[in-house]
Amino acid sequence: MTRSPATPLPPPKARRRLRETAALTQTQLADRVGVTPGTVRAWESGRTTPRGRKREAYAKLLKTLAEEGAVRAPEPEPKLEPESRPQPQPEAKPQPEPEPKVEPEGKPQPQPDSQPQPQPVAAPEPVALTPAQAFDALYAFSAPALVRQTFLLTGRREQARESVERAFQAAWEHWPEVARDRDPVGWVRATAYEYALSPWQRLRPRHRHPEPPPADPGDRTLLNALLRLPPRHRRTLVLYDGVGLDLPETAAETEASTPATANRLLRAREAVAERLPALADPQVLHRRLAELASNERLRAAEPPTVRRGGERRARLRTRAAIAFTVALVATTALTVRTAPTHYEPPVSPGQAVRGVPQRVAPGALSDEELELRQKLRDQMQDGPERLSPRLE
Repeated sequence: MTRSPATPLPPPKARRRLRETAALTQTQLADRVGVTPGTVRAWESGRTTPRGRKREAYAKLLKTLAEEGAVRAPEPEPKLEPESRPQPQPEAKPQPEPEPKVEPEGKPQPQPDSQPQPQPVAAPEPVALTPAQAFDALYAFSAPALVRQTFLLTGRREQARESVERAFQAAWEHWPEVARDRDPVGWVRATAYEYALSPWQRLRPRHRHPEPPPADPGDRTLLNALLRLPPRHRRTLVLYDGVGLDLPETAAETEASTPATANRLLRAREAVAERLPALADPQVLHRRLAELASNERLRAAEPPTVRRGGERRARLRTRAAIAFTVALVATTALTVRTAPTHYEPPVSPGQAVRGVPQRVAPGALSDEELELRQKLRDQMQDGPERLSPRLE
């Protein structure tokens, strides 16, 4: 499964060259695009690819920088090609007529007017490769070496093989971009190293079981020294002394500045030389790294298997995204359907009121109450006796 990018972009090294030609730092370019400087470093190293609106803005800015660089560059003077001026043709000299051959019977035989000229053989036209054939050729050319290099970073054979396969699957998914890149092997190598050194690898159950070390004691000691280095220093050492990249290319692939990369390289060499003094010479270290990677029998899978695995993973991700989207839409529709259209305040629960005397139901009067009522009725309703009661 392949996908064509929405907007064409120059290769990562060309992006960095356009920025440096325009005398812009990564921070300045990041401010103009609206991203962080780390994102610009990832774009220029080829680890990640801009998408969406950021890709449109980045492509437009690079196009503007390229046009400004073309305007600043002096135009070369036009040169006349040799074919632009007519050349005098030499006059044809008369050729002597061949003498007729005389046969034994004495009859002359006619000779042909001219000898047949050999026809020029046309050069074979280059055969255009299909995307699958081009991918298989790249995989067959670089996969074995990348597996050995990744083994120097992880010390695990299965993890190195899986990292390279995942990197090539990502390359097949973004094949139109990788095919136009000036260094497709570098694109795949950066992706494989990033996957191999991911801290999430430690959480996998397979990481808890150690693999058998190399059989040679010298190789085992060198591999232990490499694994004791910090991941960034180890990656810098493998790229510079193992793969053979120069310092700017190593800095671009590790997303660091050139001084920081040089400092990491020196510290990594010092750490290895402290454990193995015989490897203090960079040439000897390069030879030993190559021997350590070559002594391990690491085989990569077949290209069609990697392509099919990448396509299968892409289909699974697509189906999972579709299922998640359908579930989200269904949940949203159900919520909209069942949600109330107006607010109804909740009814507060009842509470018992204390301190109020209990209500007495009316009933028959007692004898004392009847006597008191009769006494009140017999007395006068007005007069001084009502104002000043007397004791009886």
